[in-house]
Amino acid sequence: MSDKQETSGSKGRGALSLQSIFRRPDAGAAAGFFVILVFFGYFGAENNFLTALGTSTWLNFASKVGIVAIPVGFLMIAGEMDISIGALIPAGGIVLAMAVNQFGMNFWLACALSLGIAGAIGAINGFLVTRSKVPSLIVTLATLFVVAGLNSYVSKQLAGTTQHSLQDVGPVSEFVLGDYHTLAFGAEGAQIVLFQSLQSSFFIWIAFAVVCFFILHMSPWGNWIIAMGGDQQSARNAGIPTGPLKIVLFVLSAMAAALVGISEAVLANTASTTTQFGMIFNSIICVVVGGVLLTGGFGTVTGIVFGTLTFGIVFQGINFTTFDKDLNLLFIGALLLIAVLMNETFRRMATNWSATKKS
Repeated sequence: MSDKQETSGSKGRGALSLQSIFRRPDAGAAAGFFVILVFFGYFGAENNFLTALGTSTWLNFASKVGIVAIPVGFLMIAGEMDISIGALIPAGGIVLAMAVNQFGMNFWLACALSLGIAGAIGAINGFLVTRSKVPSLIVTLATLFVVAGLNSYVSKQLAGTTQHSLQDVGPVSEFVLGDYHTLAFGAEGAQIVLFQSLQSSFFIWIAFAVVCFFILHMSPWGNWIIAMGGDQQSARNAGIPTGPLKIVLFVLSAMAAALVGISEAVLANTASTTTQFGMIFNSIICVVVGGVLLTGGFGTVTGIVFGTLTFGIVFQGINFTTFDKDLNLLFIGALLLIAVLMNETFRRMATNWSATKKS
């Protein structure tokens, strides 16, 4: 009798564990990532998709999108949106380049200046959203074009060009912000390569993701962000400082975009005023694929990371296969639709399990 009860209990604990996994908001994003990885790993195996160098191709792309996607995800969880990042990314690079070249500023002070200006623009976004009650989509759309115009105008007025070189920033600066990194063990011919040609932005992204994971999932601020996206009025009535918190989130989003611009400028030794409209859609796709609801109040940092990795594989992985490259957008569209359906399915399963458990 006791043996049967013990066996039954073990099964119950195993089932409960499986259910708890599927109830996680990032379960759908993780499942989608592994499916996509296996798919492109199979069709791209002959072209070295799974090698260290091949993996770095999509990881490098994902890291730049990922740095921006996490704070954009925070805003979407809180029920807001920021599309001004498309102009703030180039702004981060050109402010850095002009501060160093035109004004002879120390590199790290120039980085601080660039991040500070971006943060001020983010604060303006947050202030306008909270004070005017105009939807954040409209406010940040206006900011996108205002900053894009200022990028070109100020750049031409101060430097006479929209292209800026950024040379000799120093080995430490390059190592931290814009270099390629390889780690291998063993003698030549019998080396074990852990990673190859990973850009500095990848390590920045991972460190940033860890910090943001703590903020959203292990600190009171995370509960505030989720509560604000679920029901802003109730969150305000509960004493949550919704206005200041929104401003902080817009500041974080703007500074993350500027950080990407700084990293790109250091890596390429040049900065341009070209507005990165593609980054707007890429970051939103990563967040949605990561399981964040467009209506707010639901999402995880882990899900956003998995969504970004999945998008990076789809965007770059087709180059390792024999598929027609023109099908790239088709894959991205299908990914977005399947991810949304999968995330909805996982949420429905979690809801049904919870209802069954209560009954």
